[in-house]
Amino acid sequence: MPHQEQVLAHGNLCAQGPPKNAGYNSNPVPVMTQTESRDKWGKKMDFLLSVIGFAVDLGNVWRFPYICYQNGGGAFLIPYVLMAVFGGVPLFYMELALGQFHRTGAISIWKHICPMFKGIGFAICIIALYVSFYYNTIIAWALFYFYSSFSSTLPWTSCDNEWNTENCTNYFGKDNVTWTNYSRSPAEEFYTRNVLVVHESSGLGDVGYIRWQLMLCLFLIFTIVYFSLWKGVKTSGKVVWVTATLPYVVLLILMIRGATLPGAWKGVVFYLNPKWEKLKETSVWVDAAAQIFFSLGPGFGVLLALSSYNPFNNNCYRDAIVTSLVNCLTSFISGFVIFTVLGYMAEQRNVNVEDVARDKGPSLLFITYPEAIANMVGSTFFAIIFFAMMITLGLDSTFGGLEAIITAVMDEYPDTLSHRRELFVLGLVVVCFLGSLSTLTTGGAYVVKLLEEFGVGSSIIAIVFLEATAVSWFYGINRFSNDIKSMLGYTPGLFWRVCWVAISPAFLAVSLNKDPLSLFDYKYPDWSMTVGYIIGASSFMWIPIYMVYKLVWTPGSLKQVRHACEPLHSCRSQENFQSLTQNNLLTLRRHKM
Repeated sequence: MPHQEQVLAHGNLCAQGPPKNAGYNSNPVPVMTQTESRDKWGKKMDFLLSVIGFAVDLGNVWRFPYICYQNGGGAFLIPYVLMAVFGGVPLFYMELALGQFHRTGAISIWKHICPMFKGIGFAICIIALYVSFYYNTIIAWALFYFYSSFSSTLPWTSCDNEWNTENCTNYFGKDNVTWTNYSRSPAEEFYTRNVLVVHESSGLGDVGYIRWQLMLCLFLIFTIVYFSLWKGVKTSGKVVWVTATLPYVVLLILMIRGATLPGAWKGVVFYLNPKWEKLKETSVWVDAAAQIFFSLGPGFGVLLALSSYNPFNNNCYRDAIVTSLVNCLTSFISGFVIFTVLGYMAEQRNVNVEDVARDKGPSLLFITYPEAIANMVGSTFFAIIFFAMMITLGLDSTFGGLEAIITAVMDEYPDTLSHRRELFVLGLVVVCFLGSLSTLTTGGAYVVKLLEEFGVGSSIIAIVFLEATAVSWFYGINRFSNDIKSMLGYTPGLFWRVCWVAISPAFLAVSLNKDPLSLFDYKYPDWSMTVGYIIGASSFMWIPIYMVYKLVWTPGSLKQVRHACEPLHSCRSQENFQSLTQNNLLTLRRHKM
């Protein structure tokens, strides 16, 4: 029988015995929780593809290439690899091991690690909700493009559409075209004036009306999400065979096509040309830390949730290494896909690559790349597969993010929700849809940017810092290492233990980086910064709130209250757990007799 989470309602089961405190029952009644009834992955590849699908998202396609060329090209790979080895991968491995050993979600897992830190689980769920409010809107934009691509001439090819302005300038296939600071490409005007319609909003103070076209796209996205998650990992594990593999097929096609374009070599040289002097700048190392952290995604509760459905003796160490390598290599290869096309555009505009590569973030995916596709032979085909890739990349991450909430809440309240998963998932999807409505307005792009920066940002980094500290220092690095030994048969090496105790938390401190907030030509007002800080605090505040609650409501003196930060049990091996569970079952039968 695999290791299971809560066996006794109070007290330590293995290590120190129950605390001598009137607030604890000295003869606790065994409380049996789900073990055999817990869902399990149908195949090992279901789990691996789900983890890869979560980690490899839209950010791998647009953010890494931009960050790489901005921070020294090929030279950036040095801080990137170092941050991955000493920071990102150890944290990734830690979460996979925690989820697999304790077999529970982000909230109830703290009963076994350090109960006083249980607020971390609630904070993670709130952040996952904020992500669902804006991330799925970006997927809805991609779906809008996908639908618009089914035409013989792509609608962002020319300046002859009703949404175009006098500043629209089409330079492809034309000579002596003057490109000024006021010029706008057909692709840019399609994105800003037909998809987002931001010109009808003055900013956050006037977000305007809801775009019914985007609302319909979002409804279709959430419908797919619901029917992929409603039955648990057995259904989502099958869906990811399509959504996690299709992007790699499309990336390969686009890379081959990009390599055959005139001027492609200019983009590759610009992408990889090392600027060694950049390594002296602190910002380069900060960007490397932030990129690997948000790319691998520890702290979002997803890795805990997905690994909790693994067999107890699954090799989570190998899984961590394999999936981390796949994630990093995908980012690197995506750079070739993007920059071969940027070199082609620079050739067509007769400008330098750096003048074309100014766009970053979603604009790189919704303006720059579609513009290049529109002027290729077979543009309709390449547009369809490109936006299909974007949709599947986004869906995988949404599956993981919502599964983190579902697993966390259902494991915390099993008696209420264990047989009502379909209804709970439906309610969660409805909440996420309603929470996304503000991002579907004409000023919705400004809301997306605000939620992206403040809803996740610094809050998730602080949460992972506390998580790593609680596991390494409160739960204990030796106890955690013994947990891994009981699963894998060997103790983690000195490198991993040093990273968990000291290096990885320091890496998280380096990841903090807050740039001035702006989008297009809009500068966010001061009051919006206040709103942003409130959004960030609304998730993090549950950590100190729960700590205070635990200290105040735990009976006994301050010395006795220290048990509020002792795990409910510290079973060191699967065999110990099996014998303990058998004893509990015998005791339970005697009570019934």
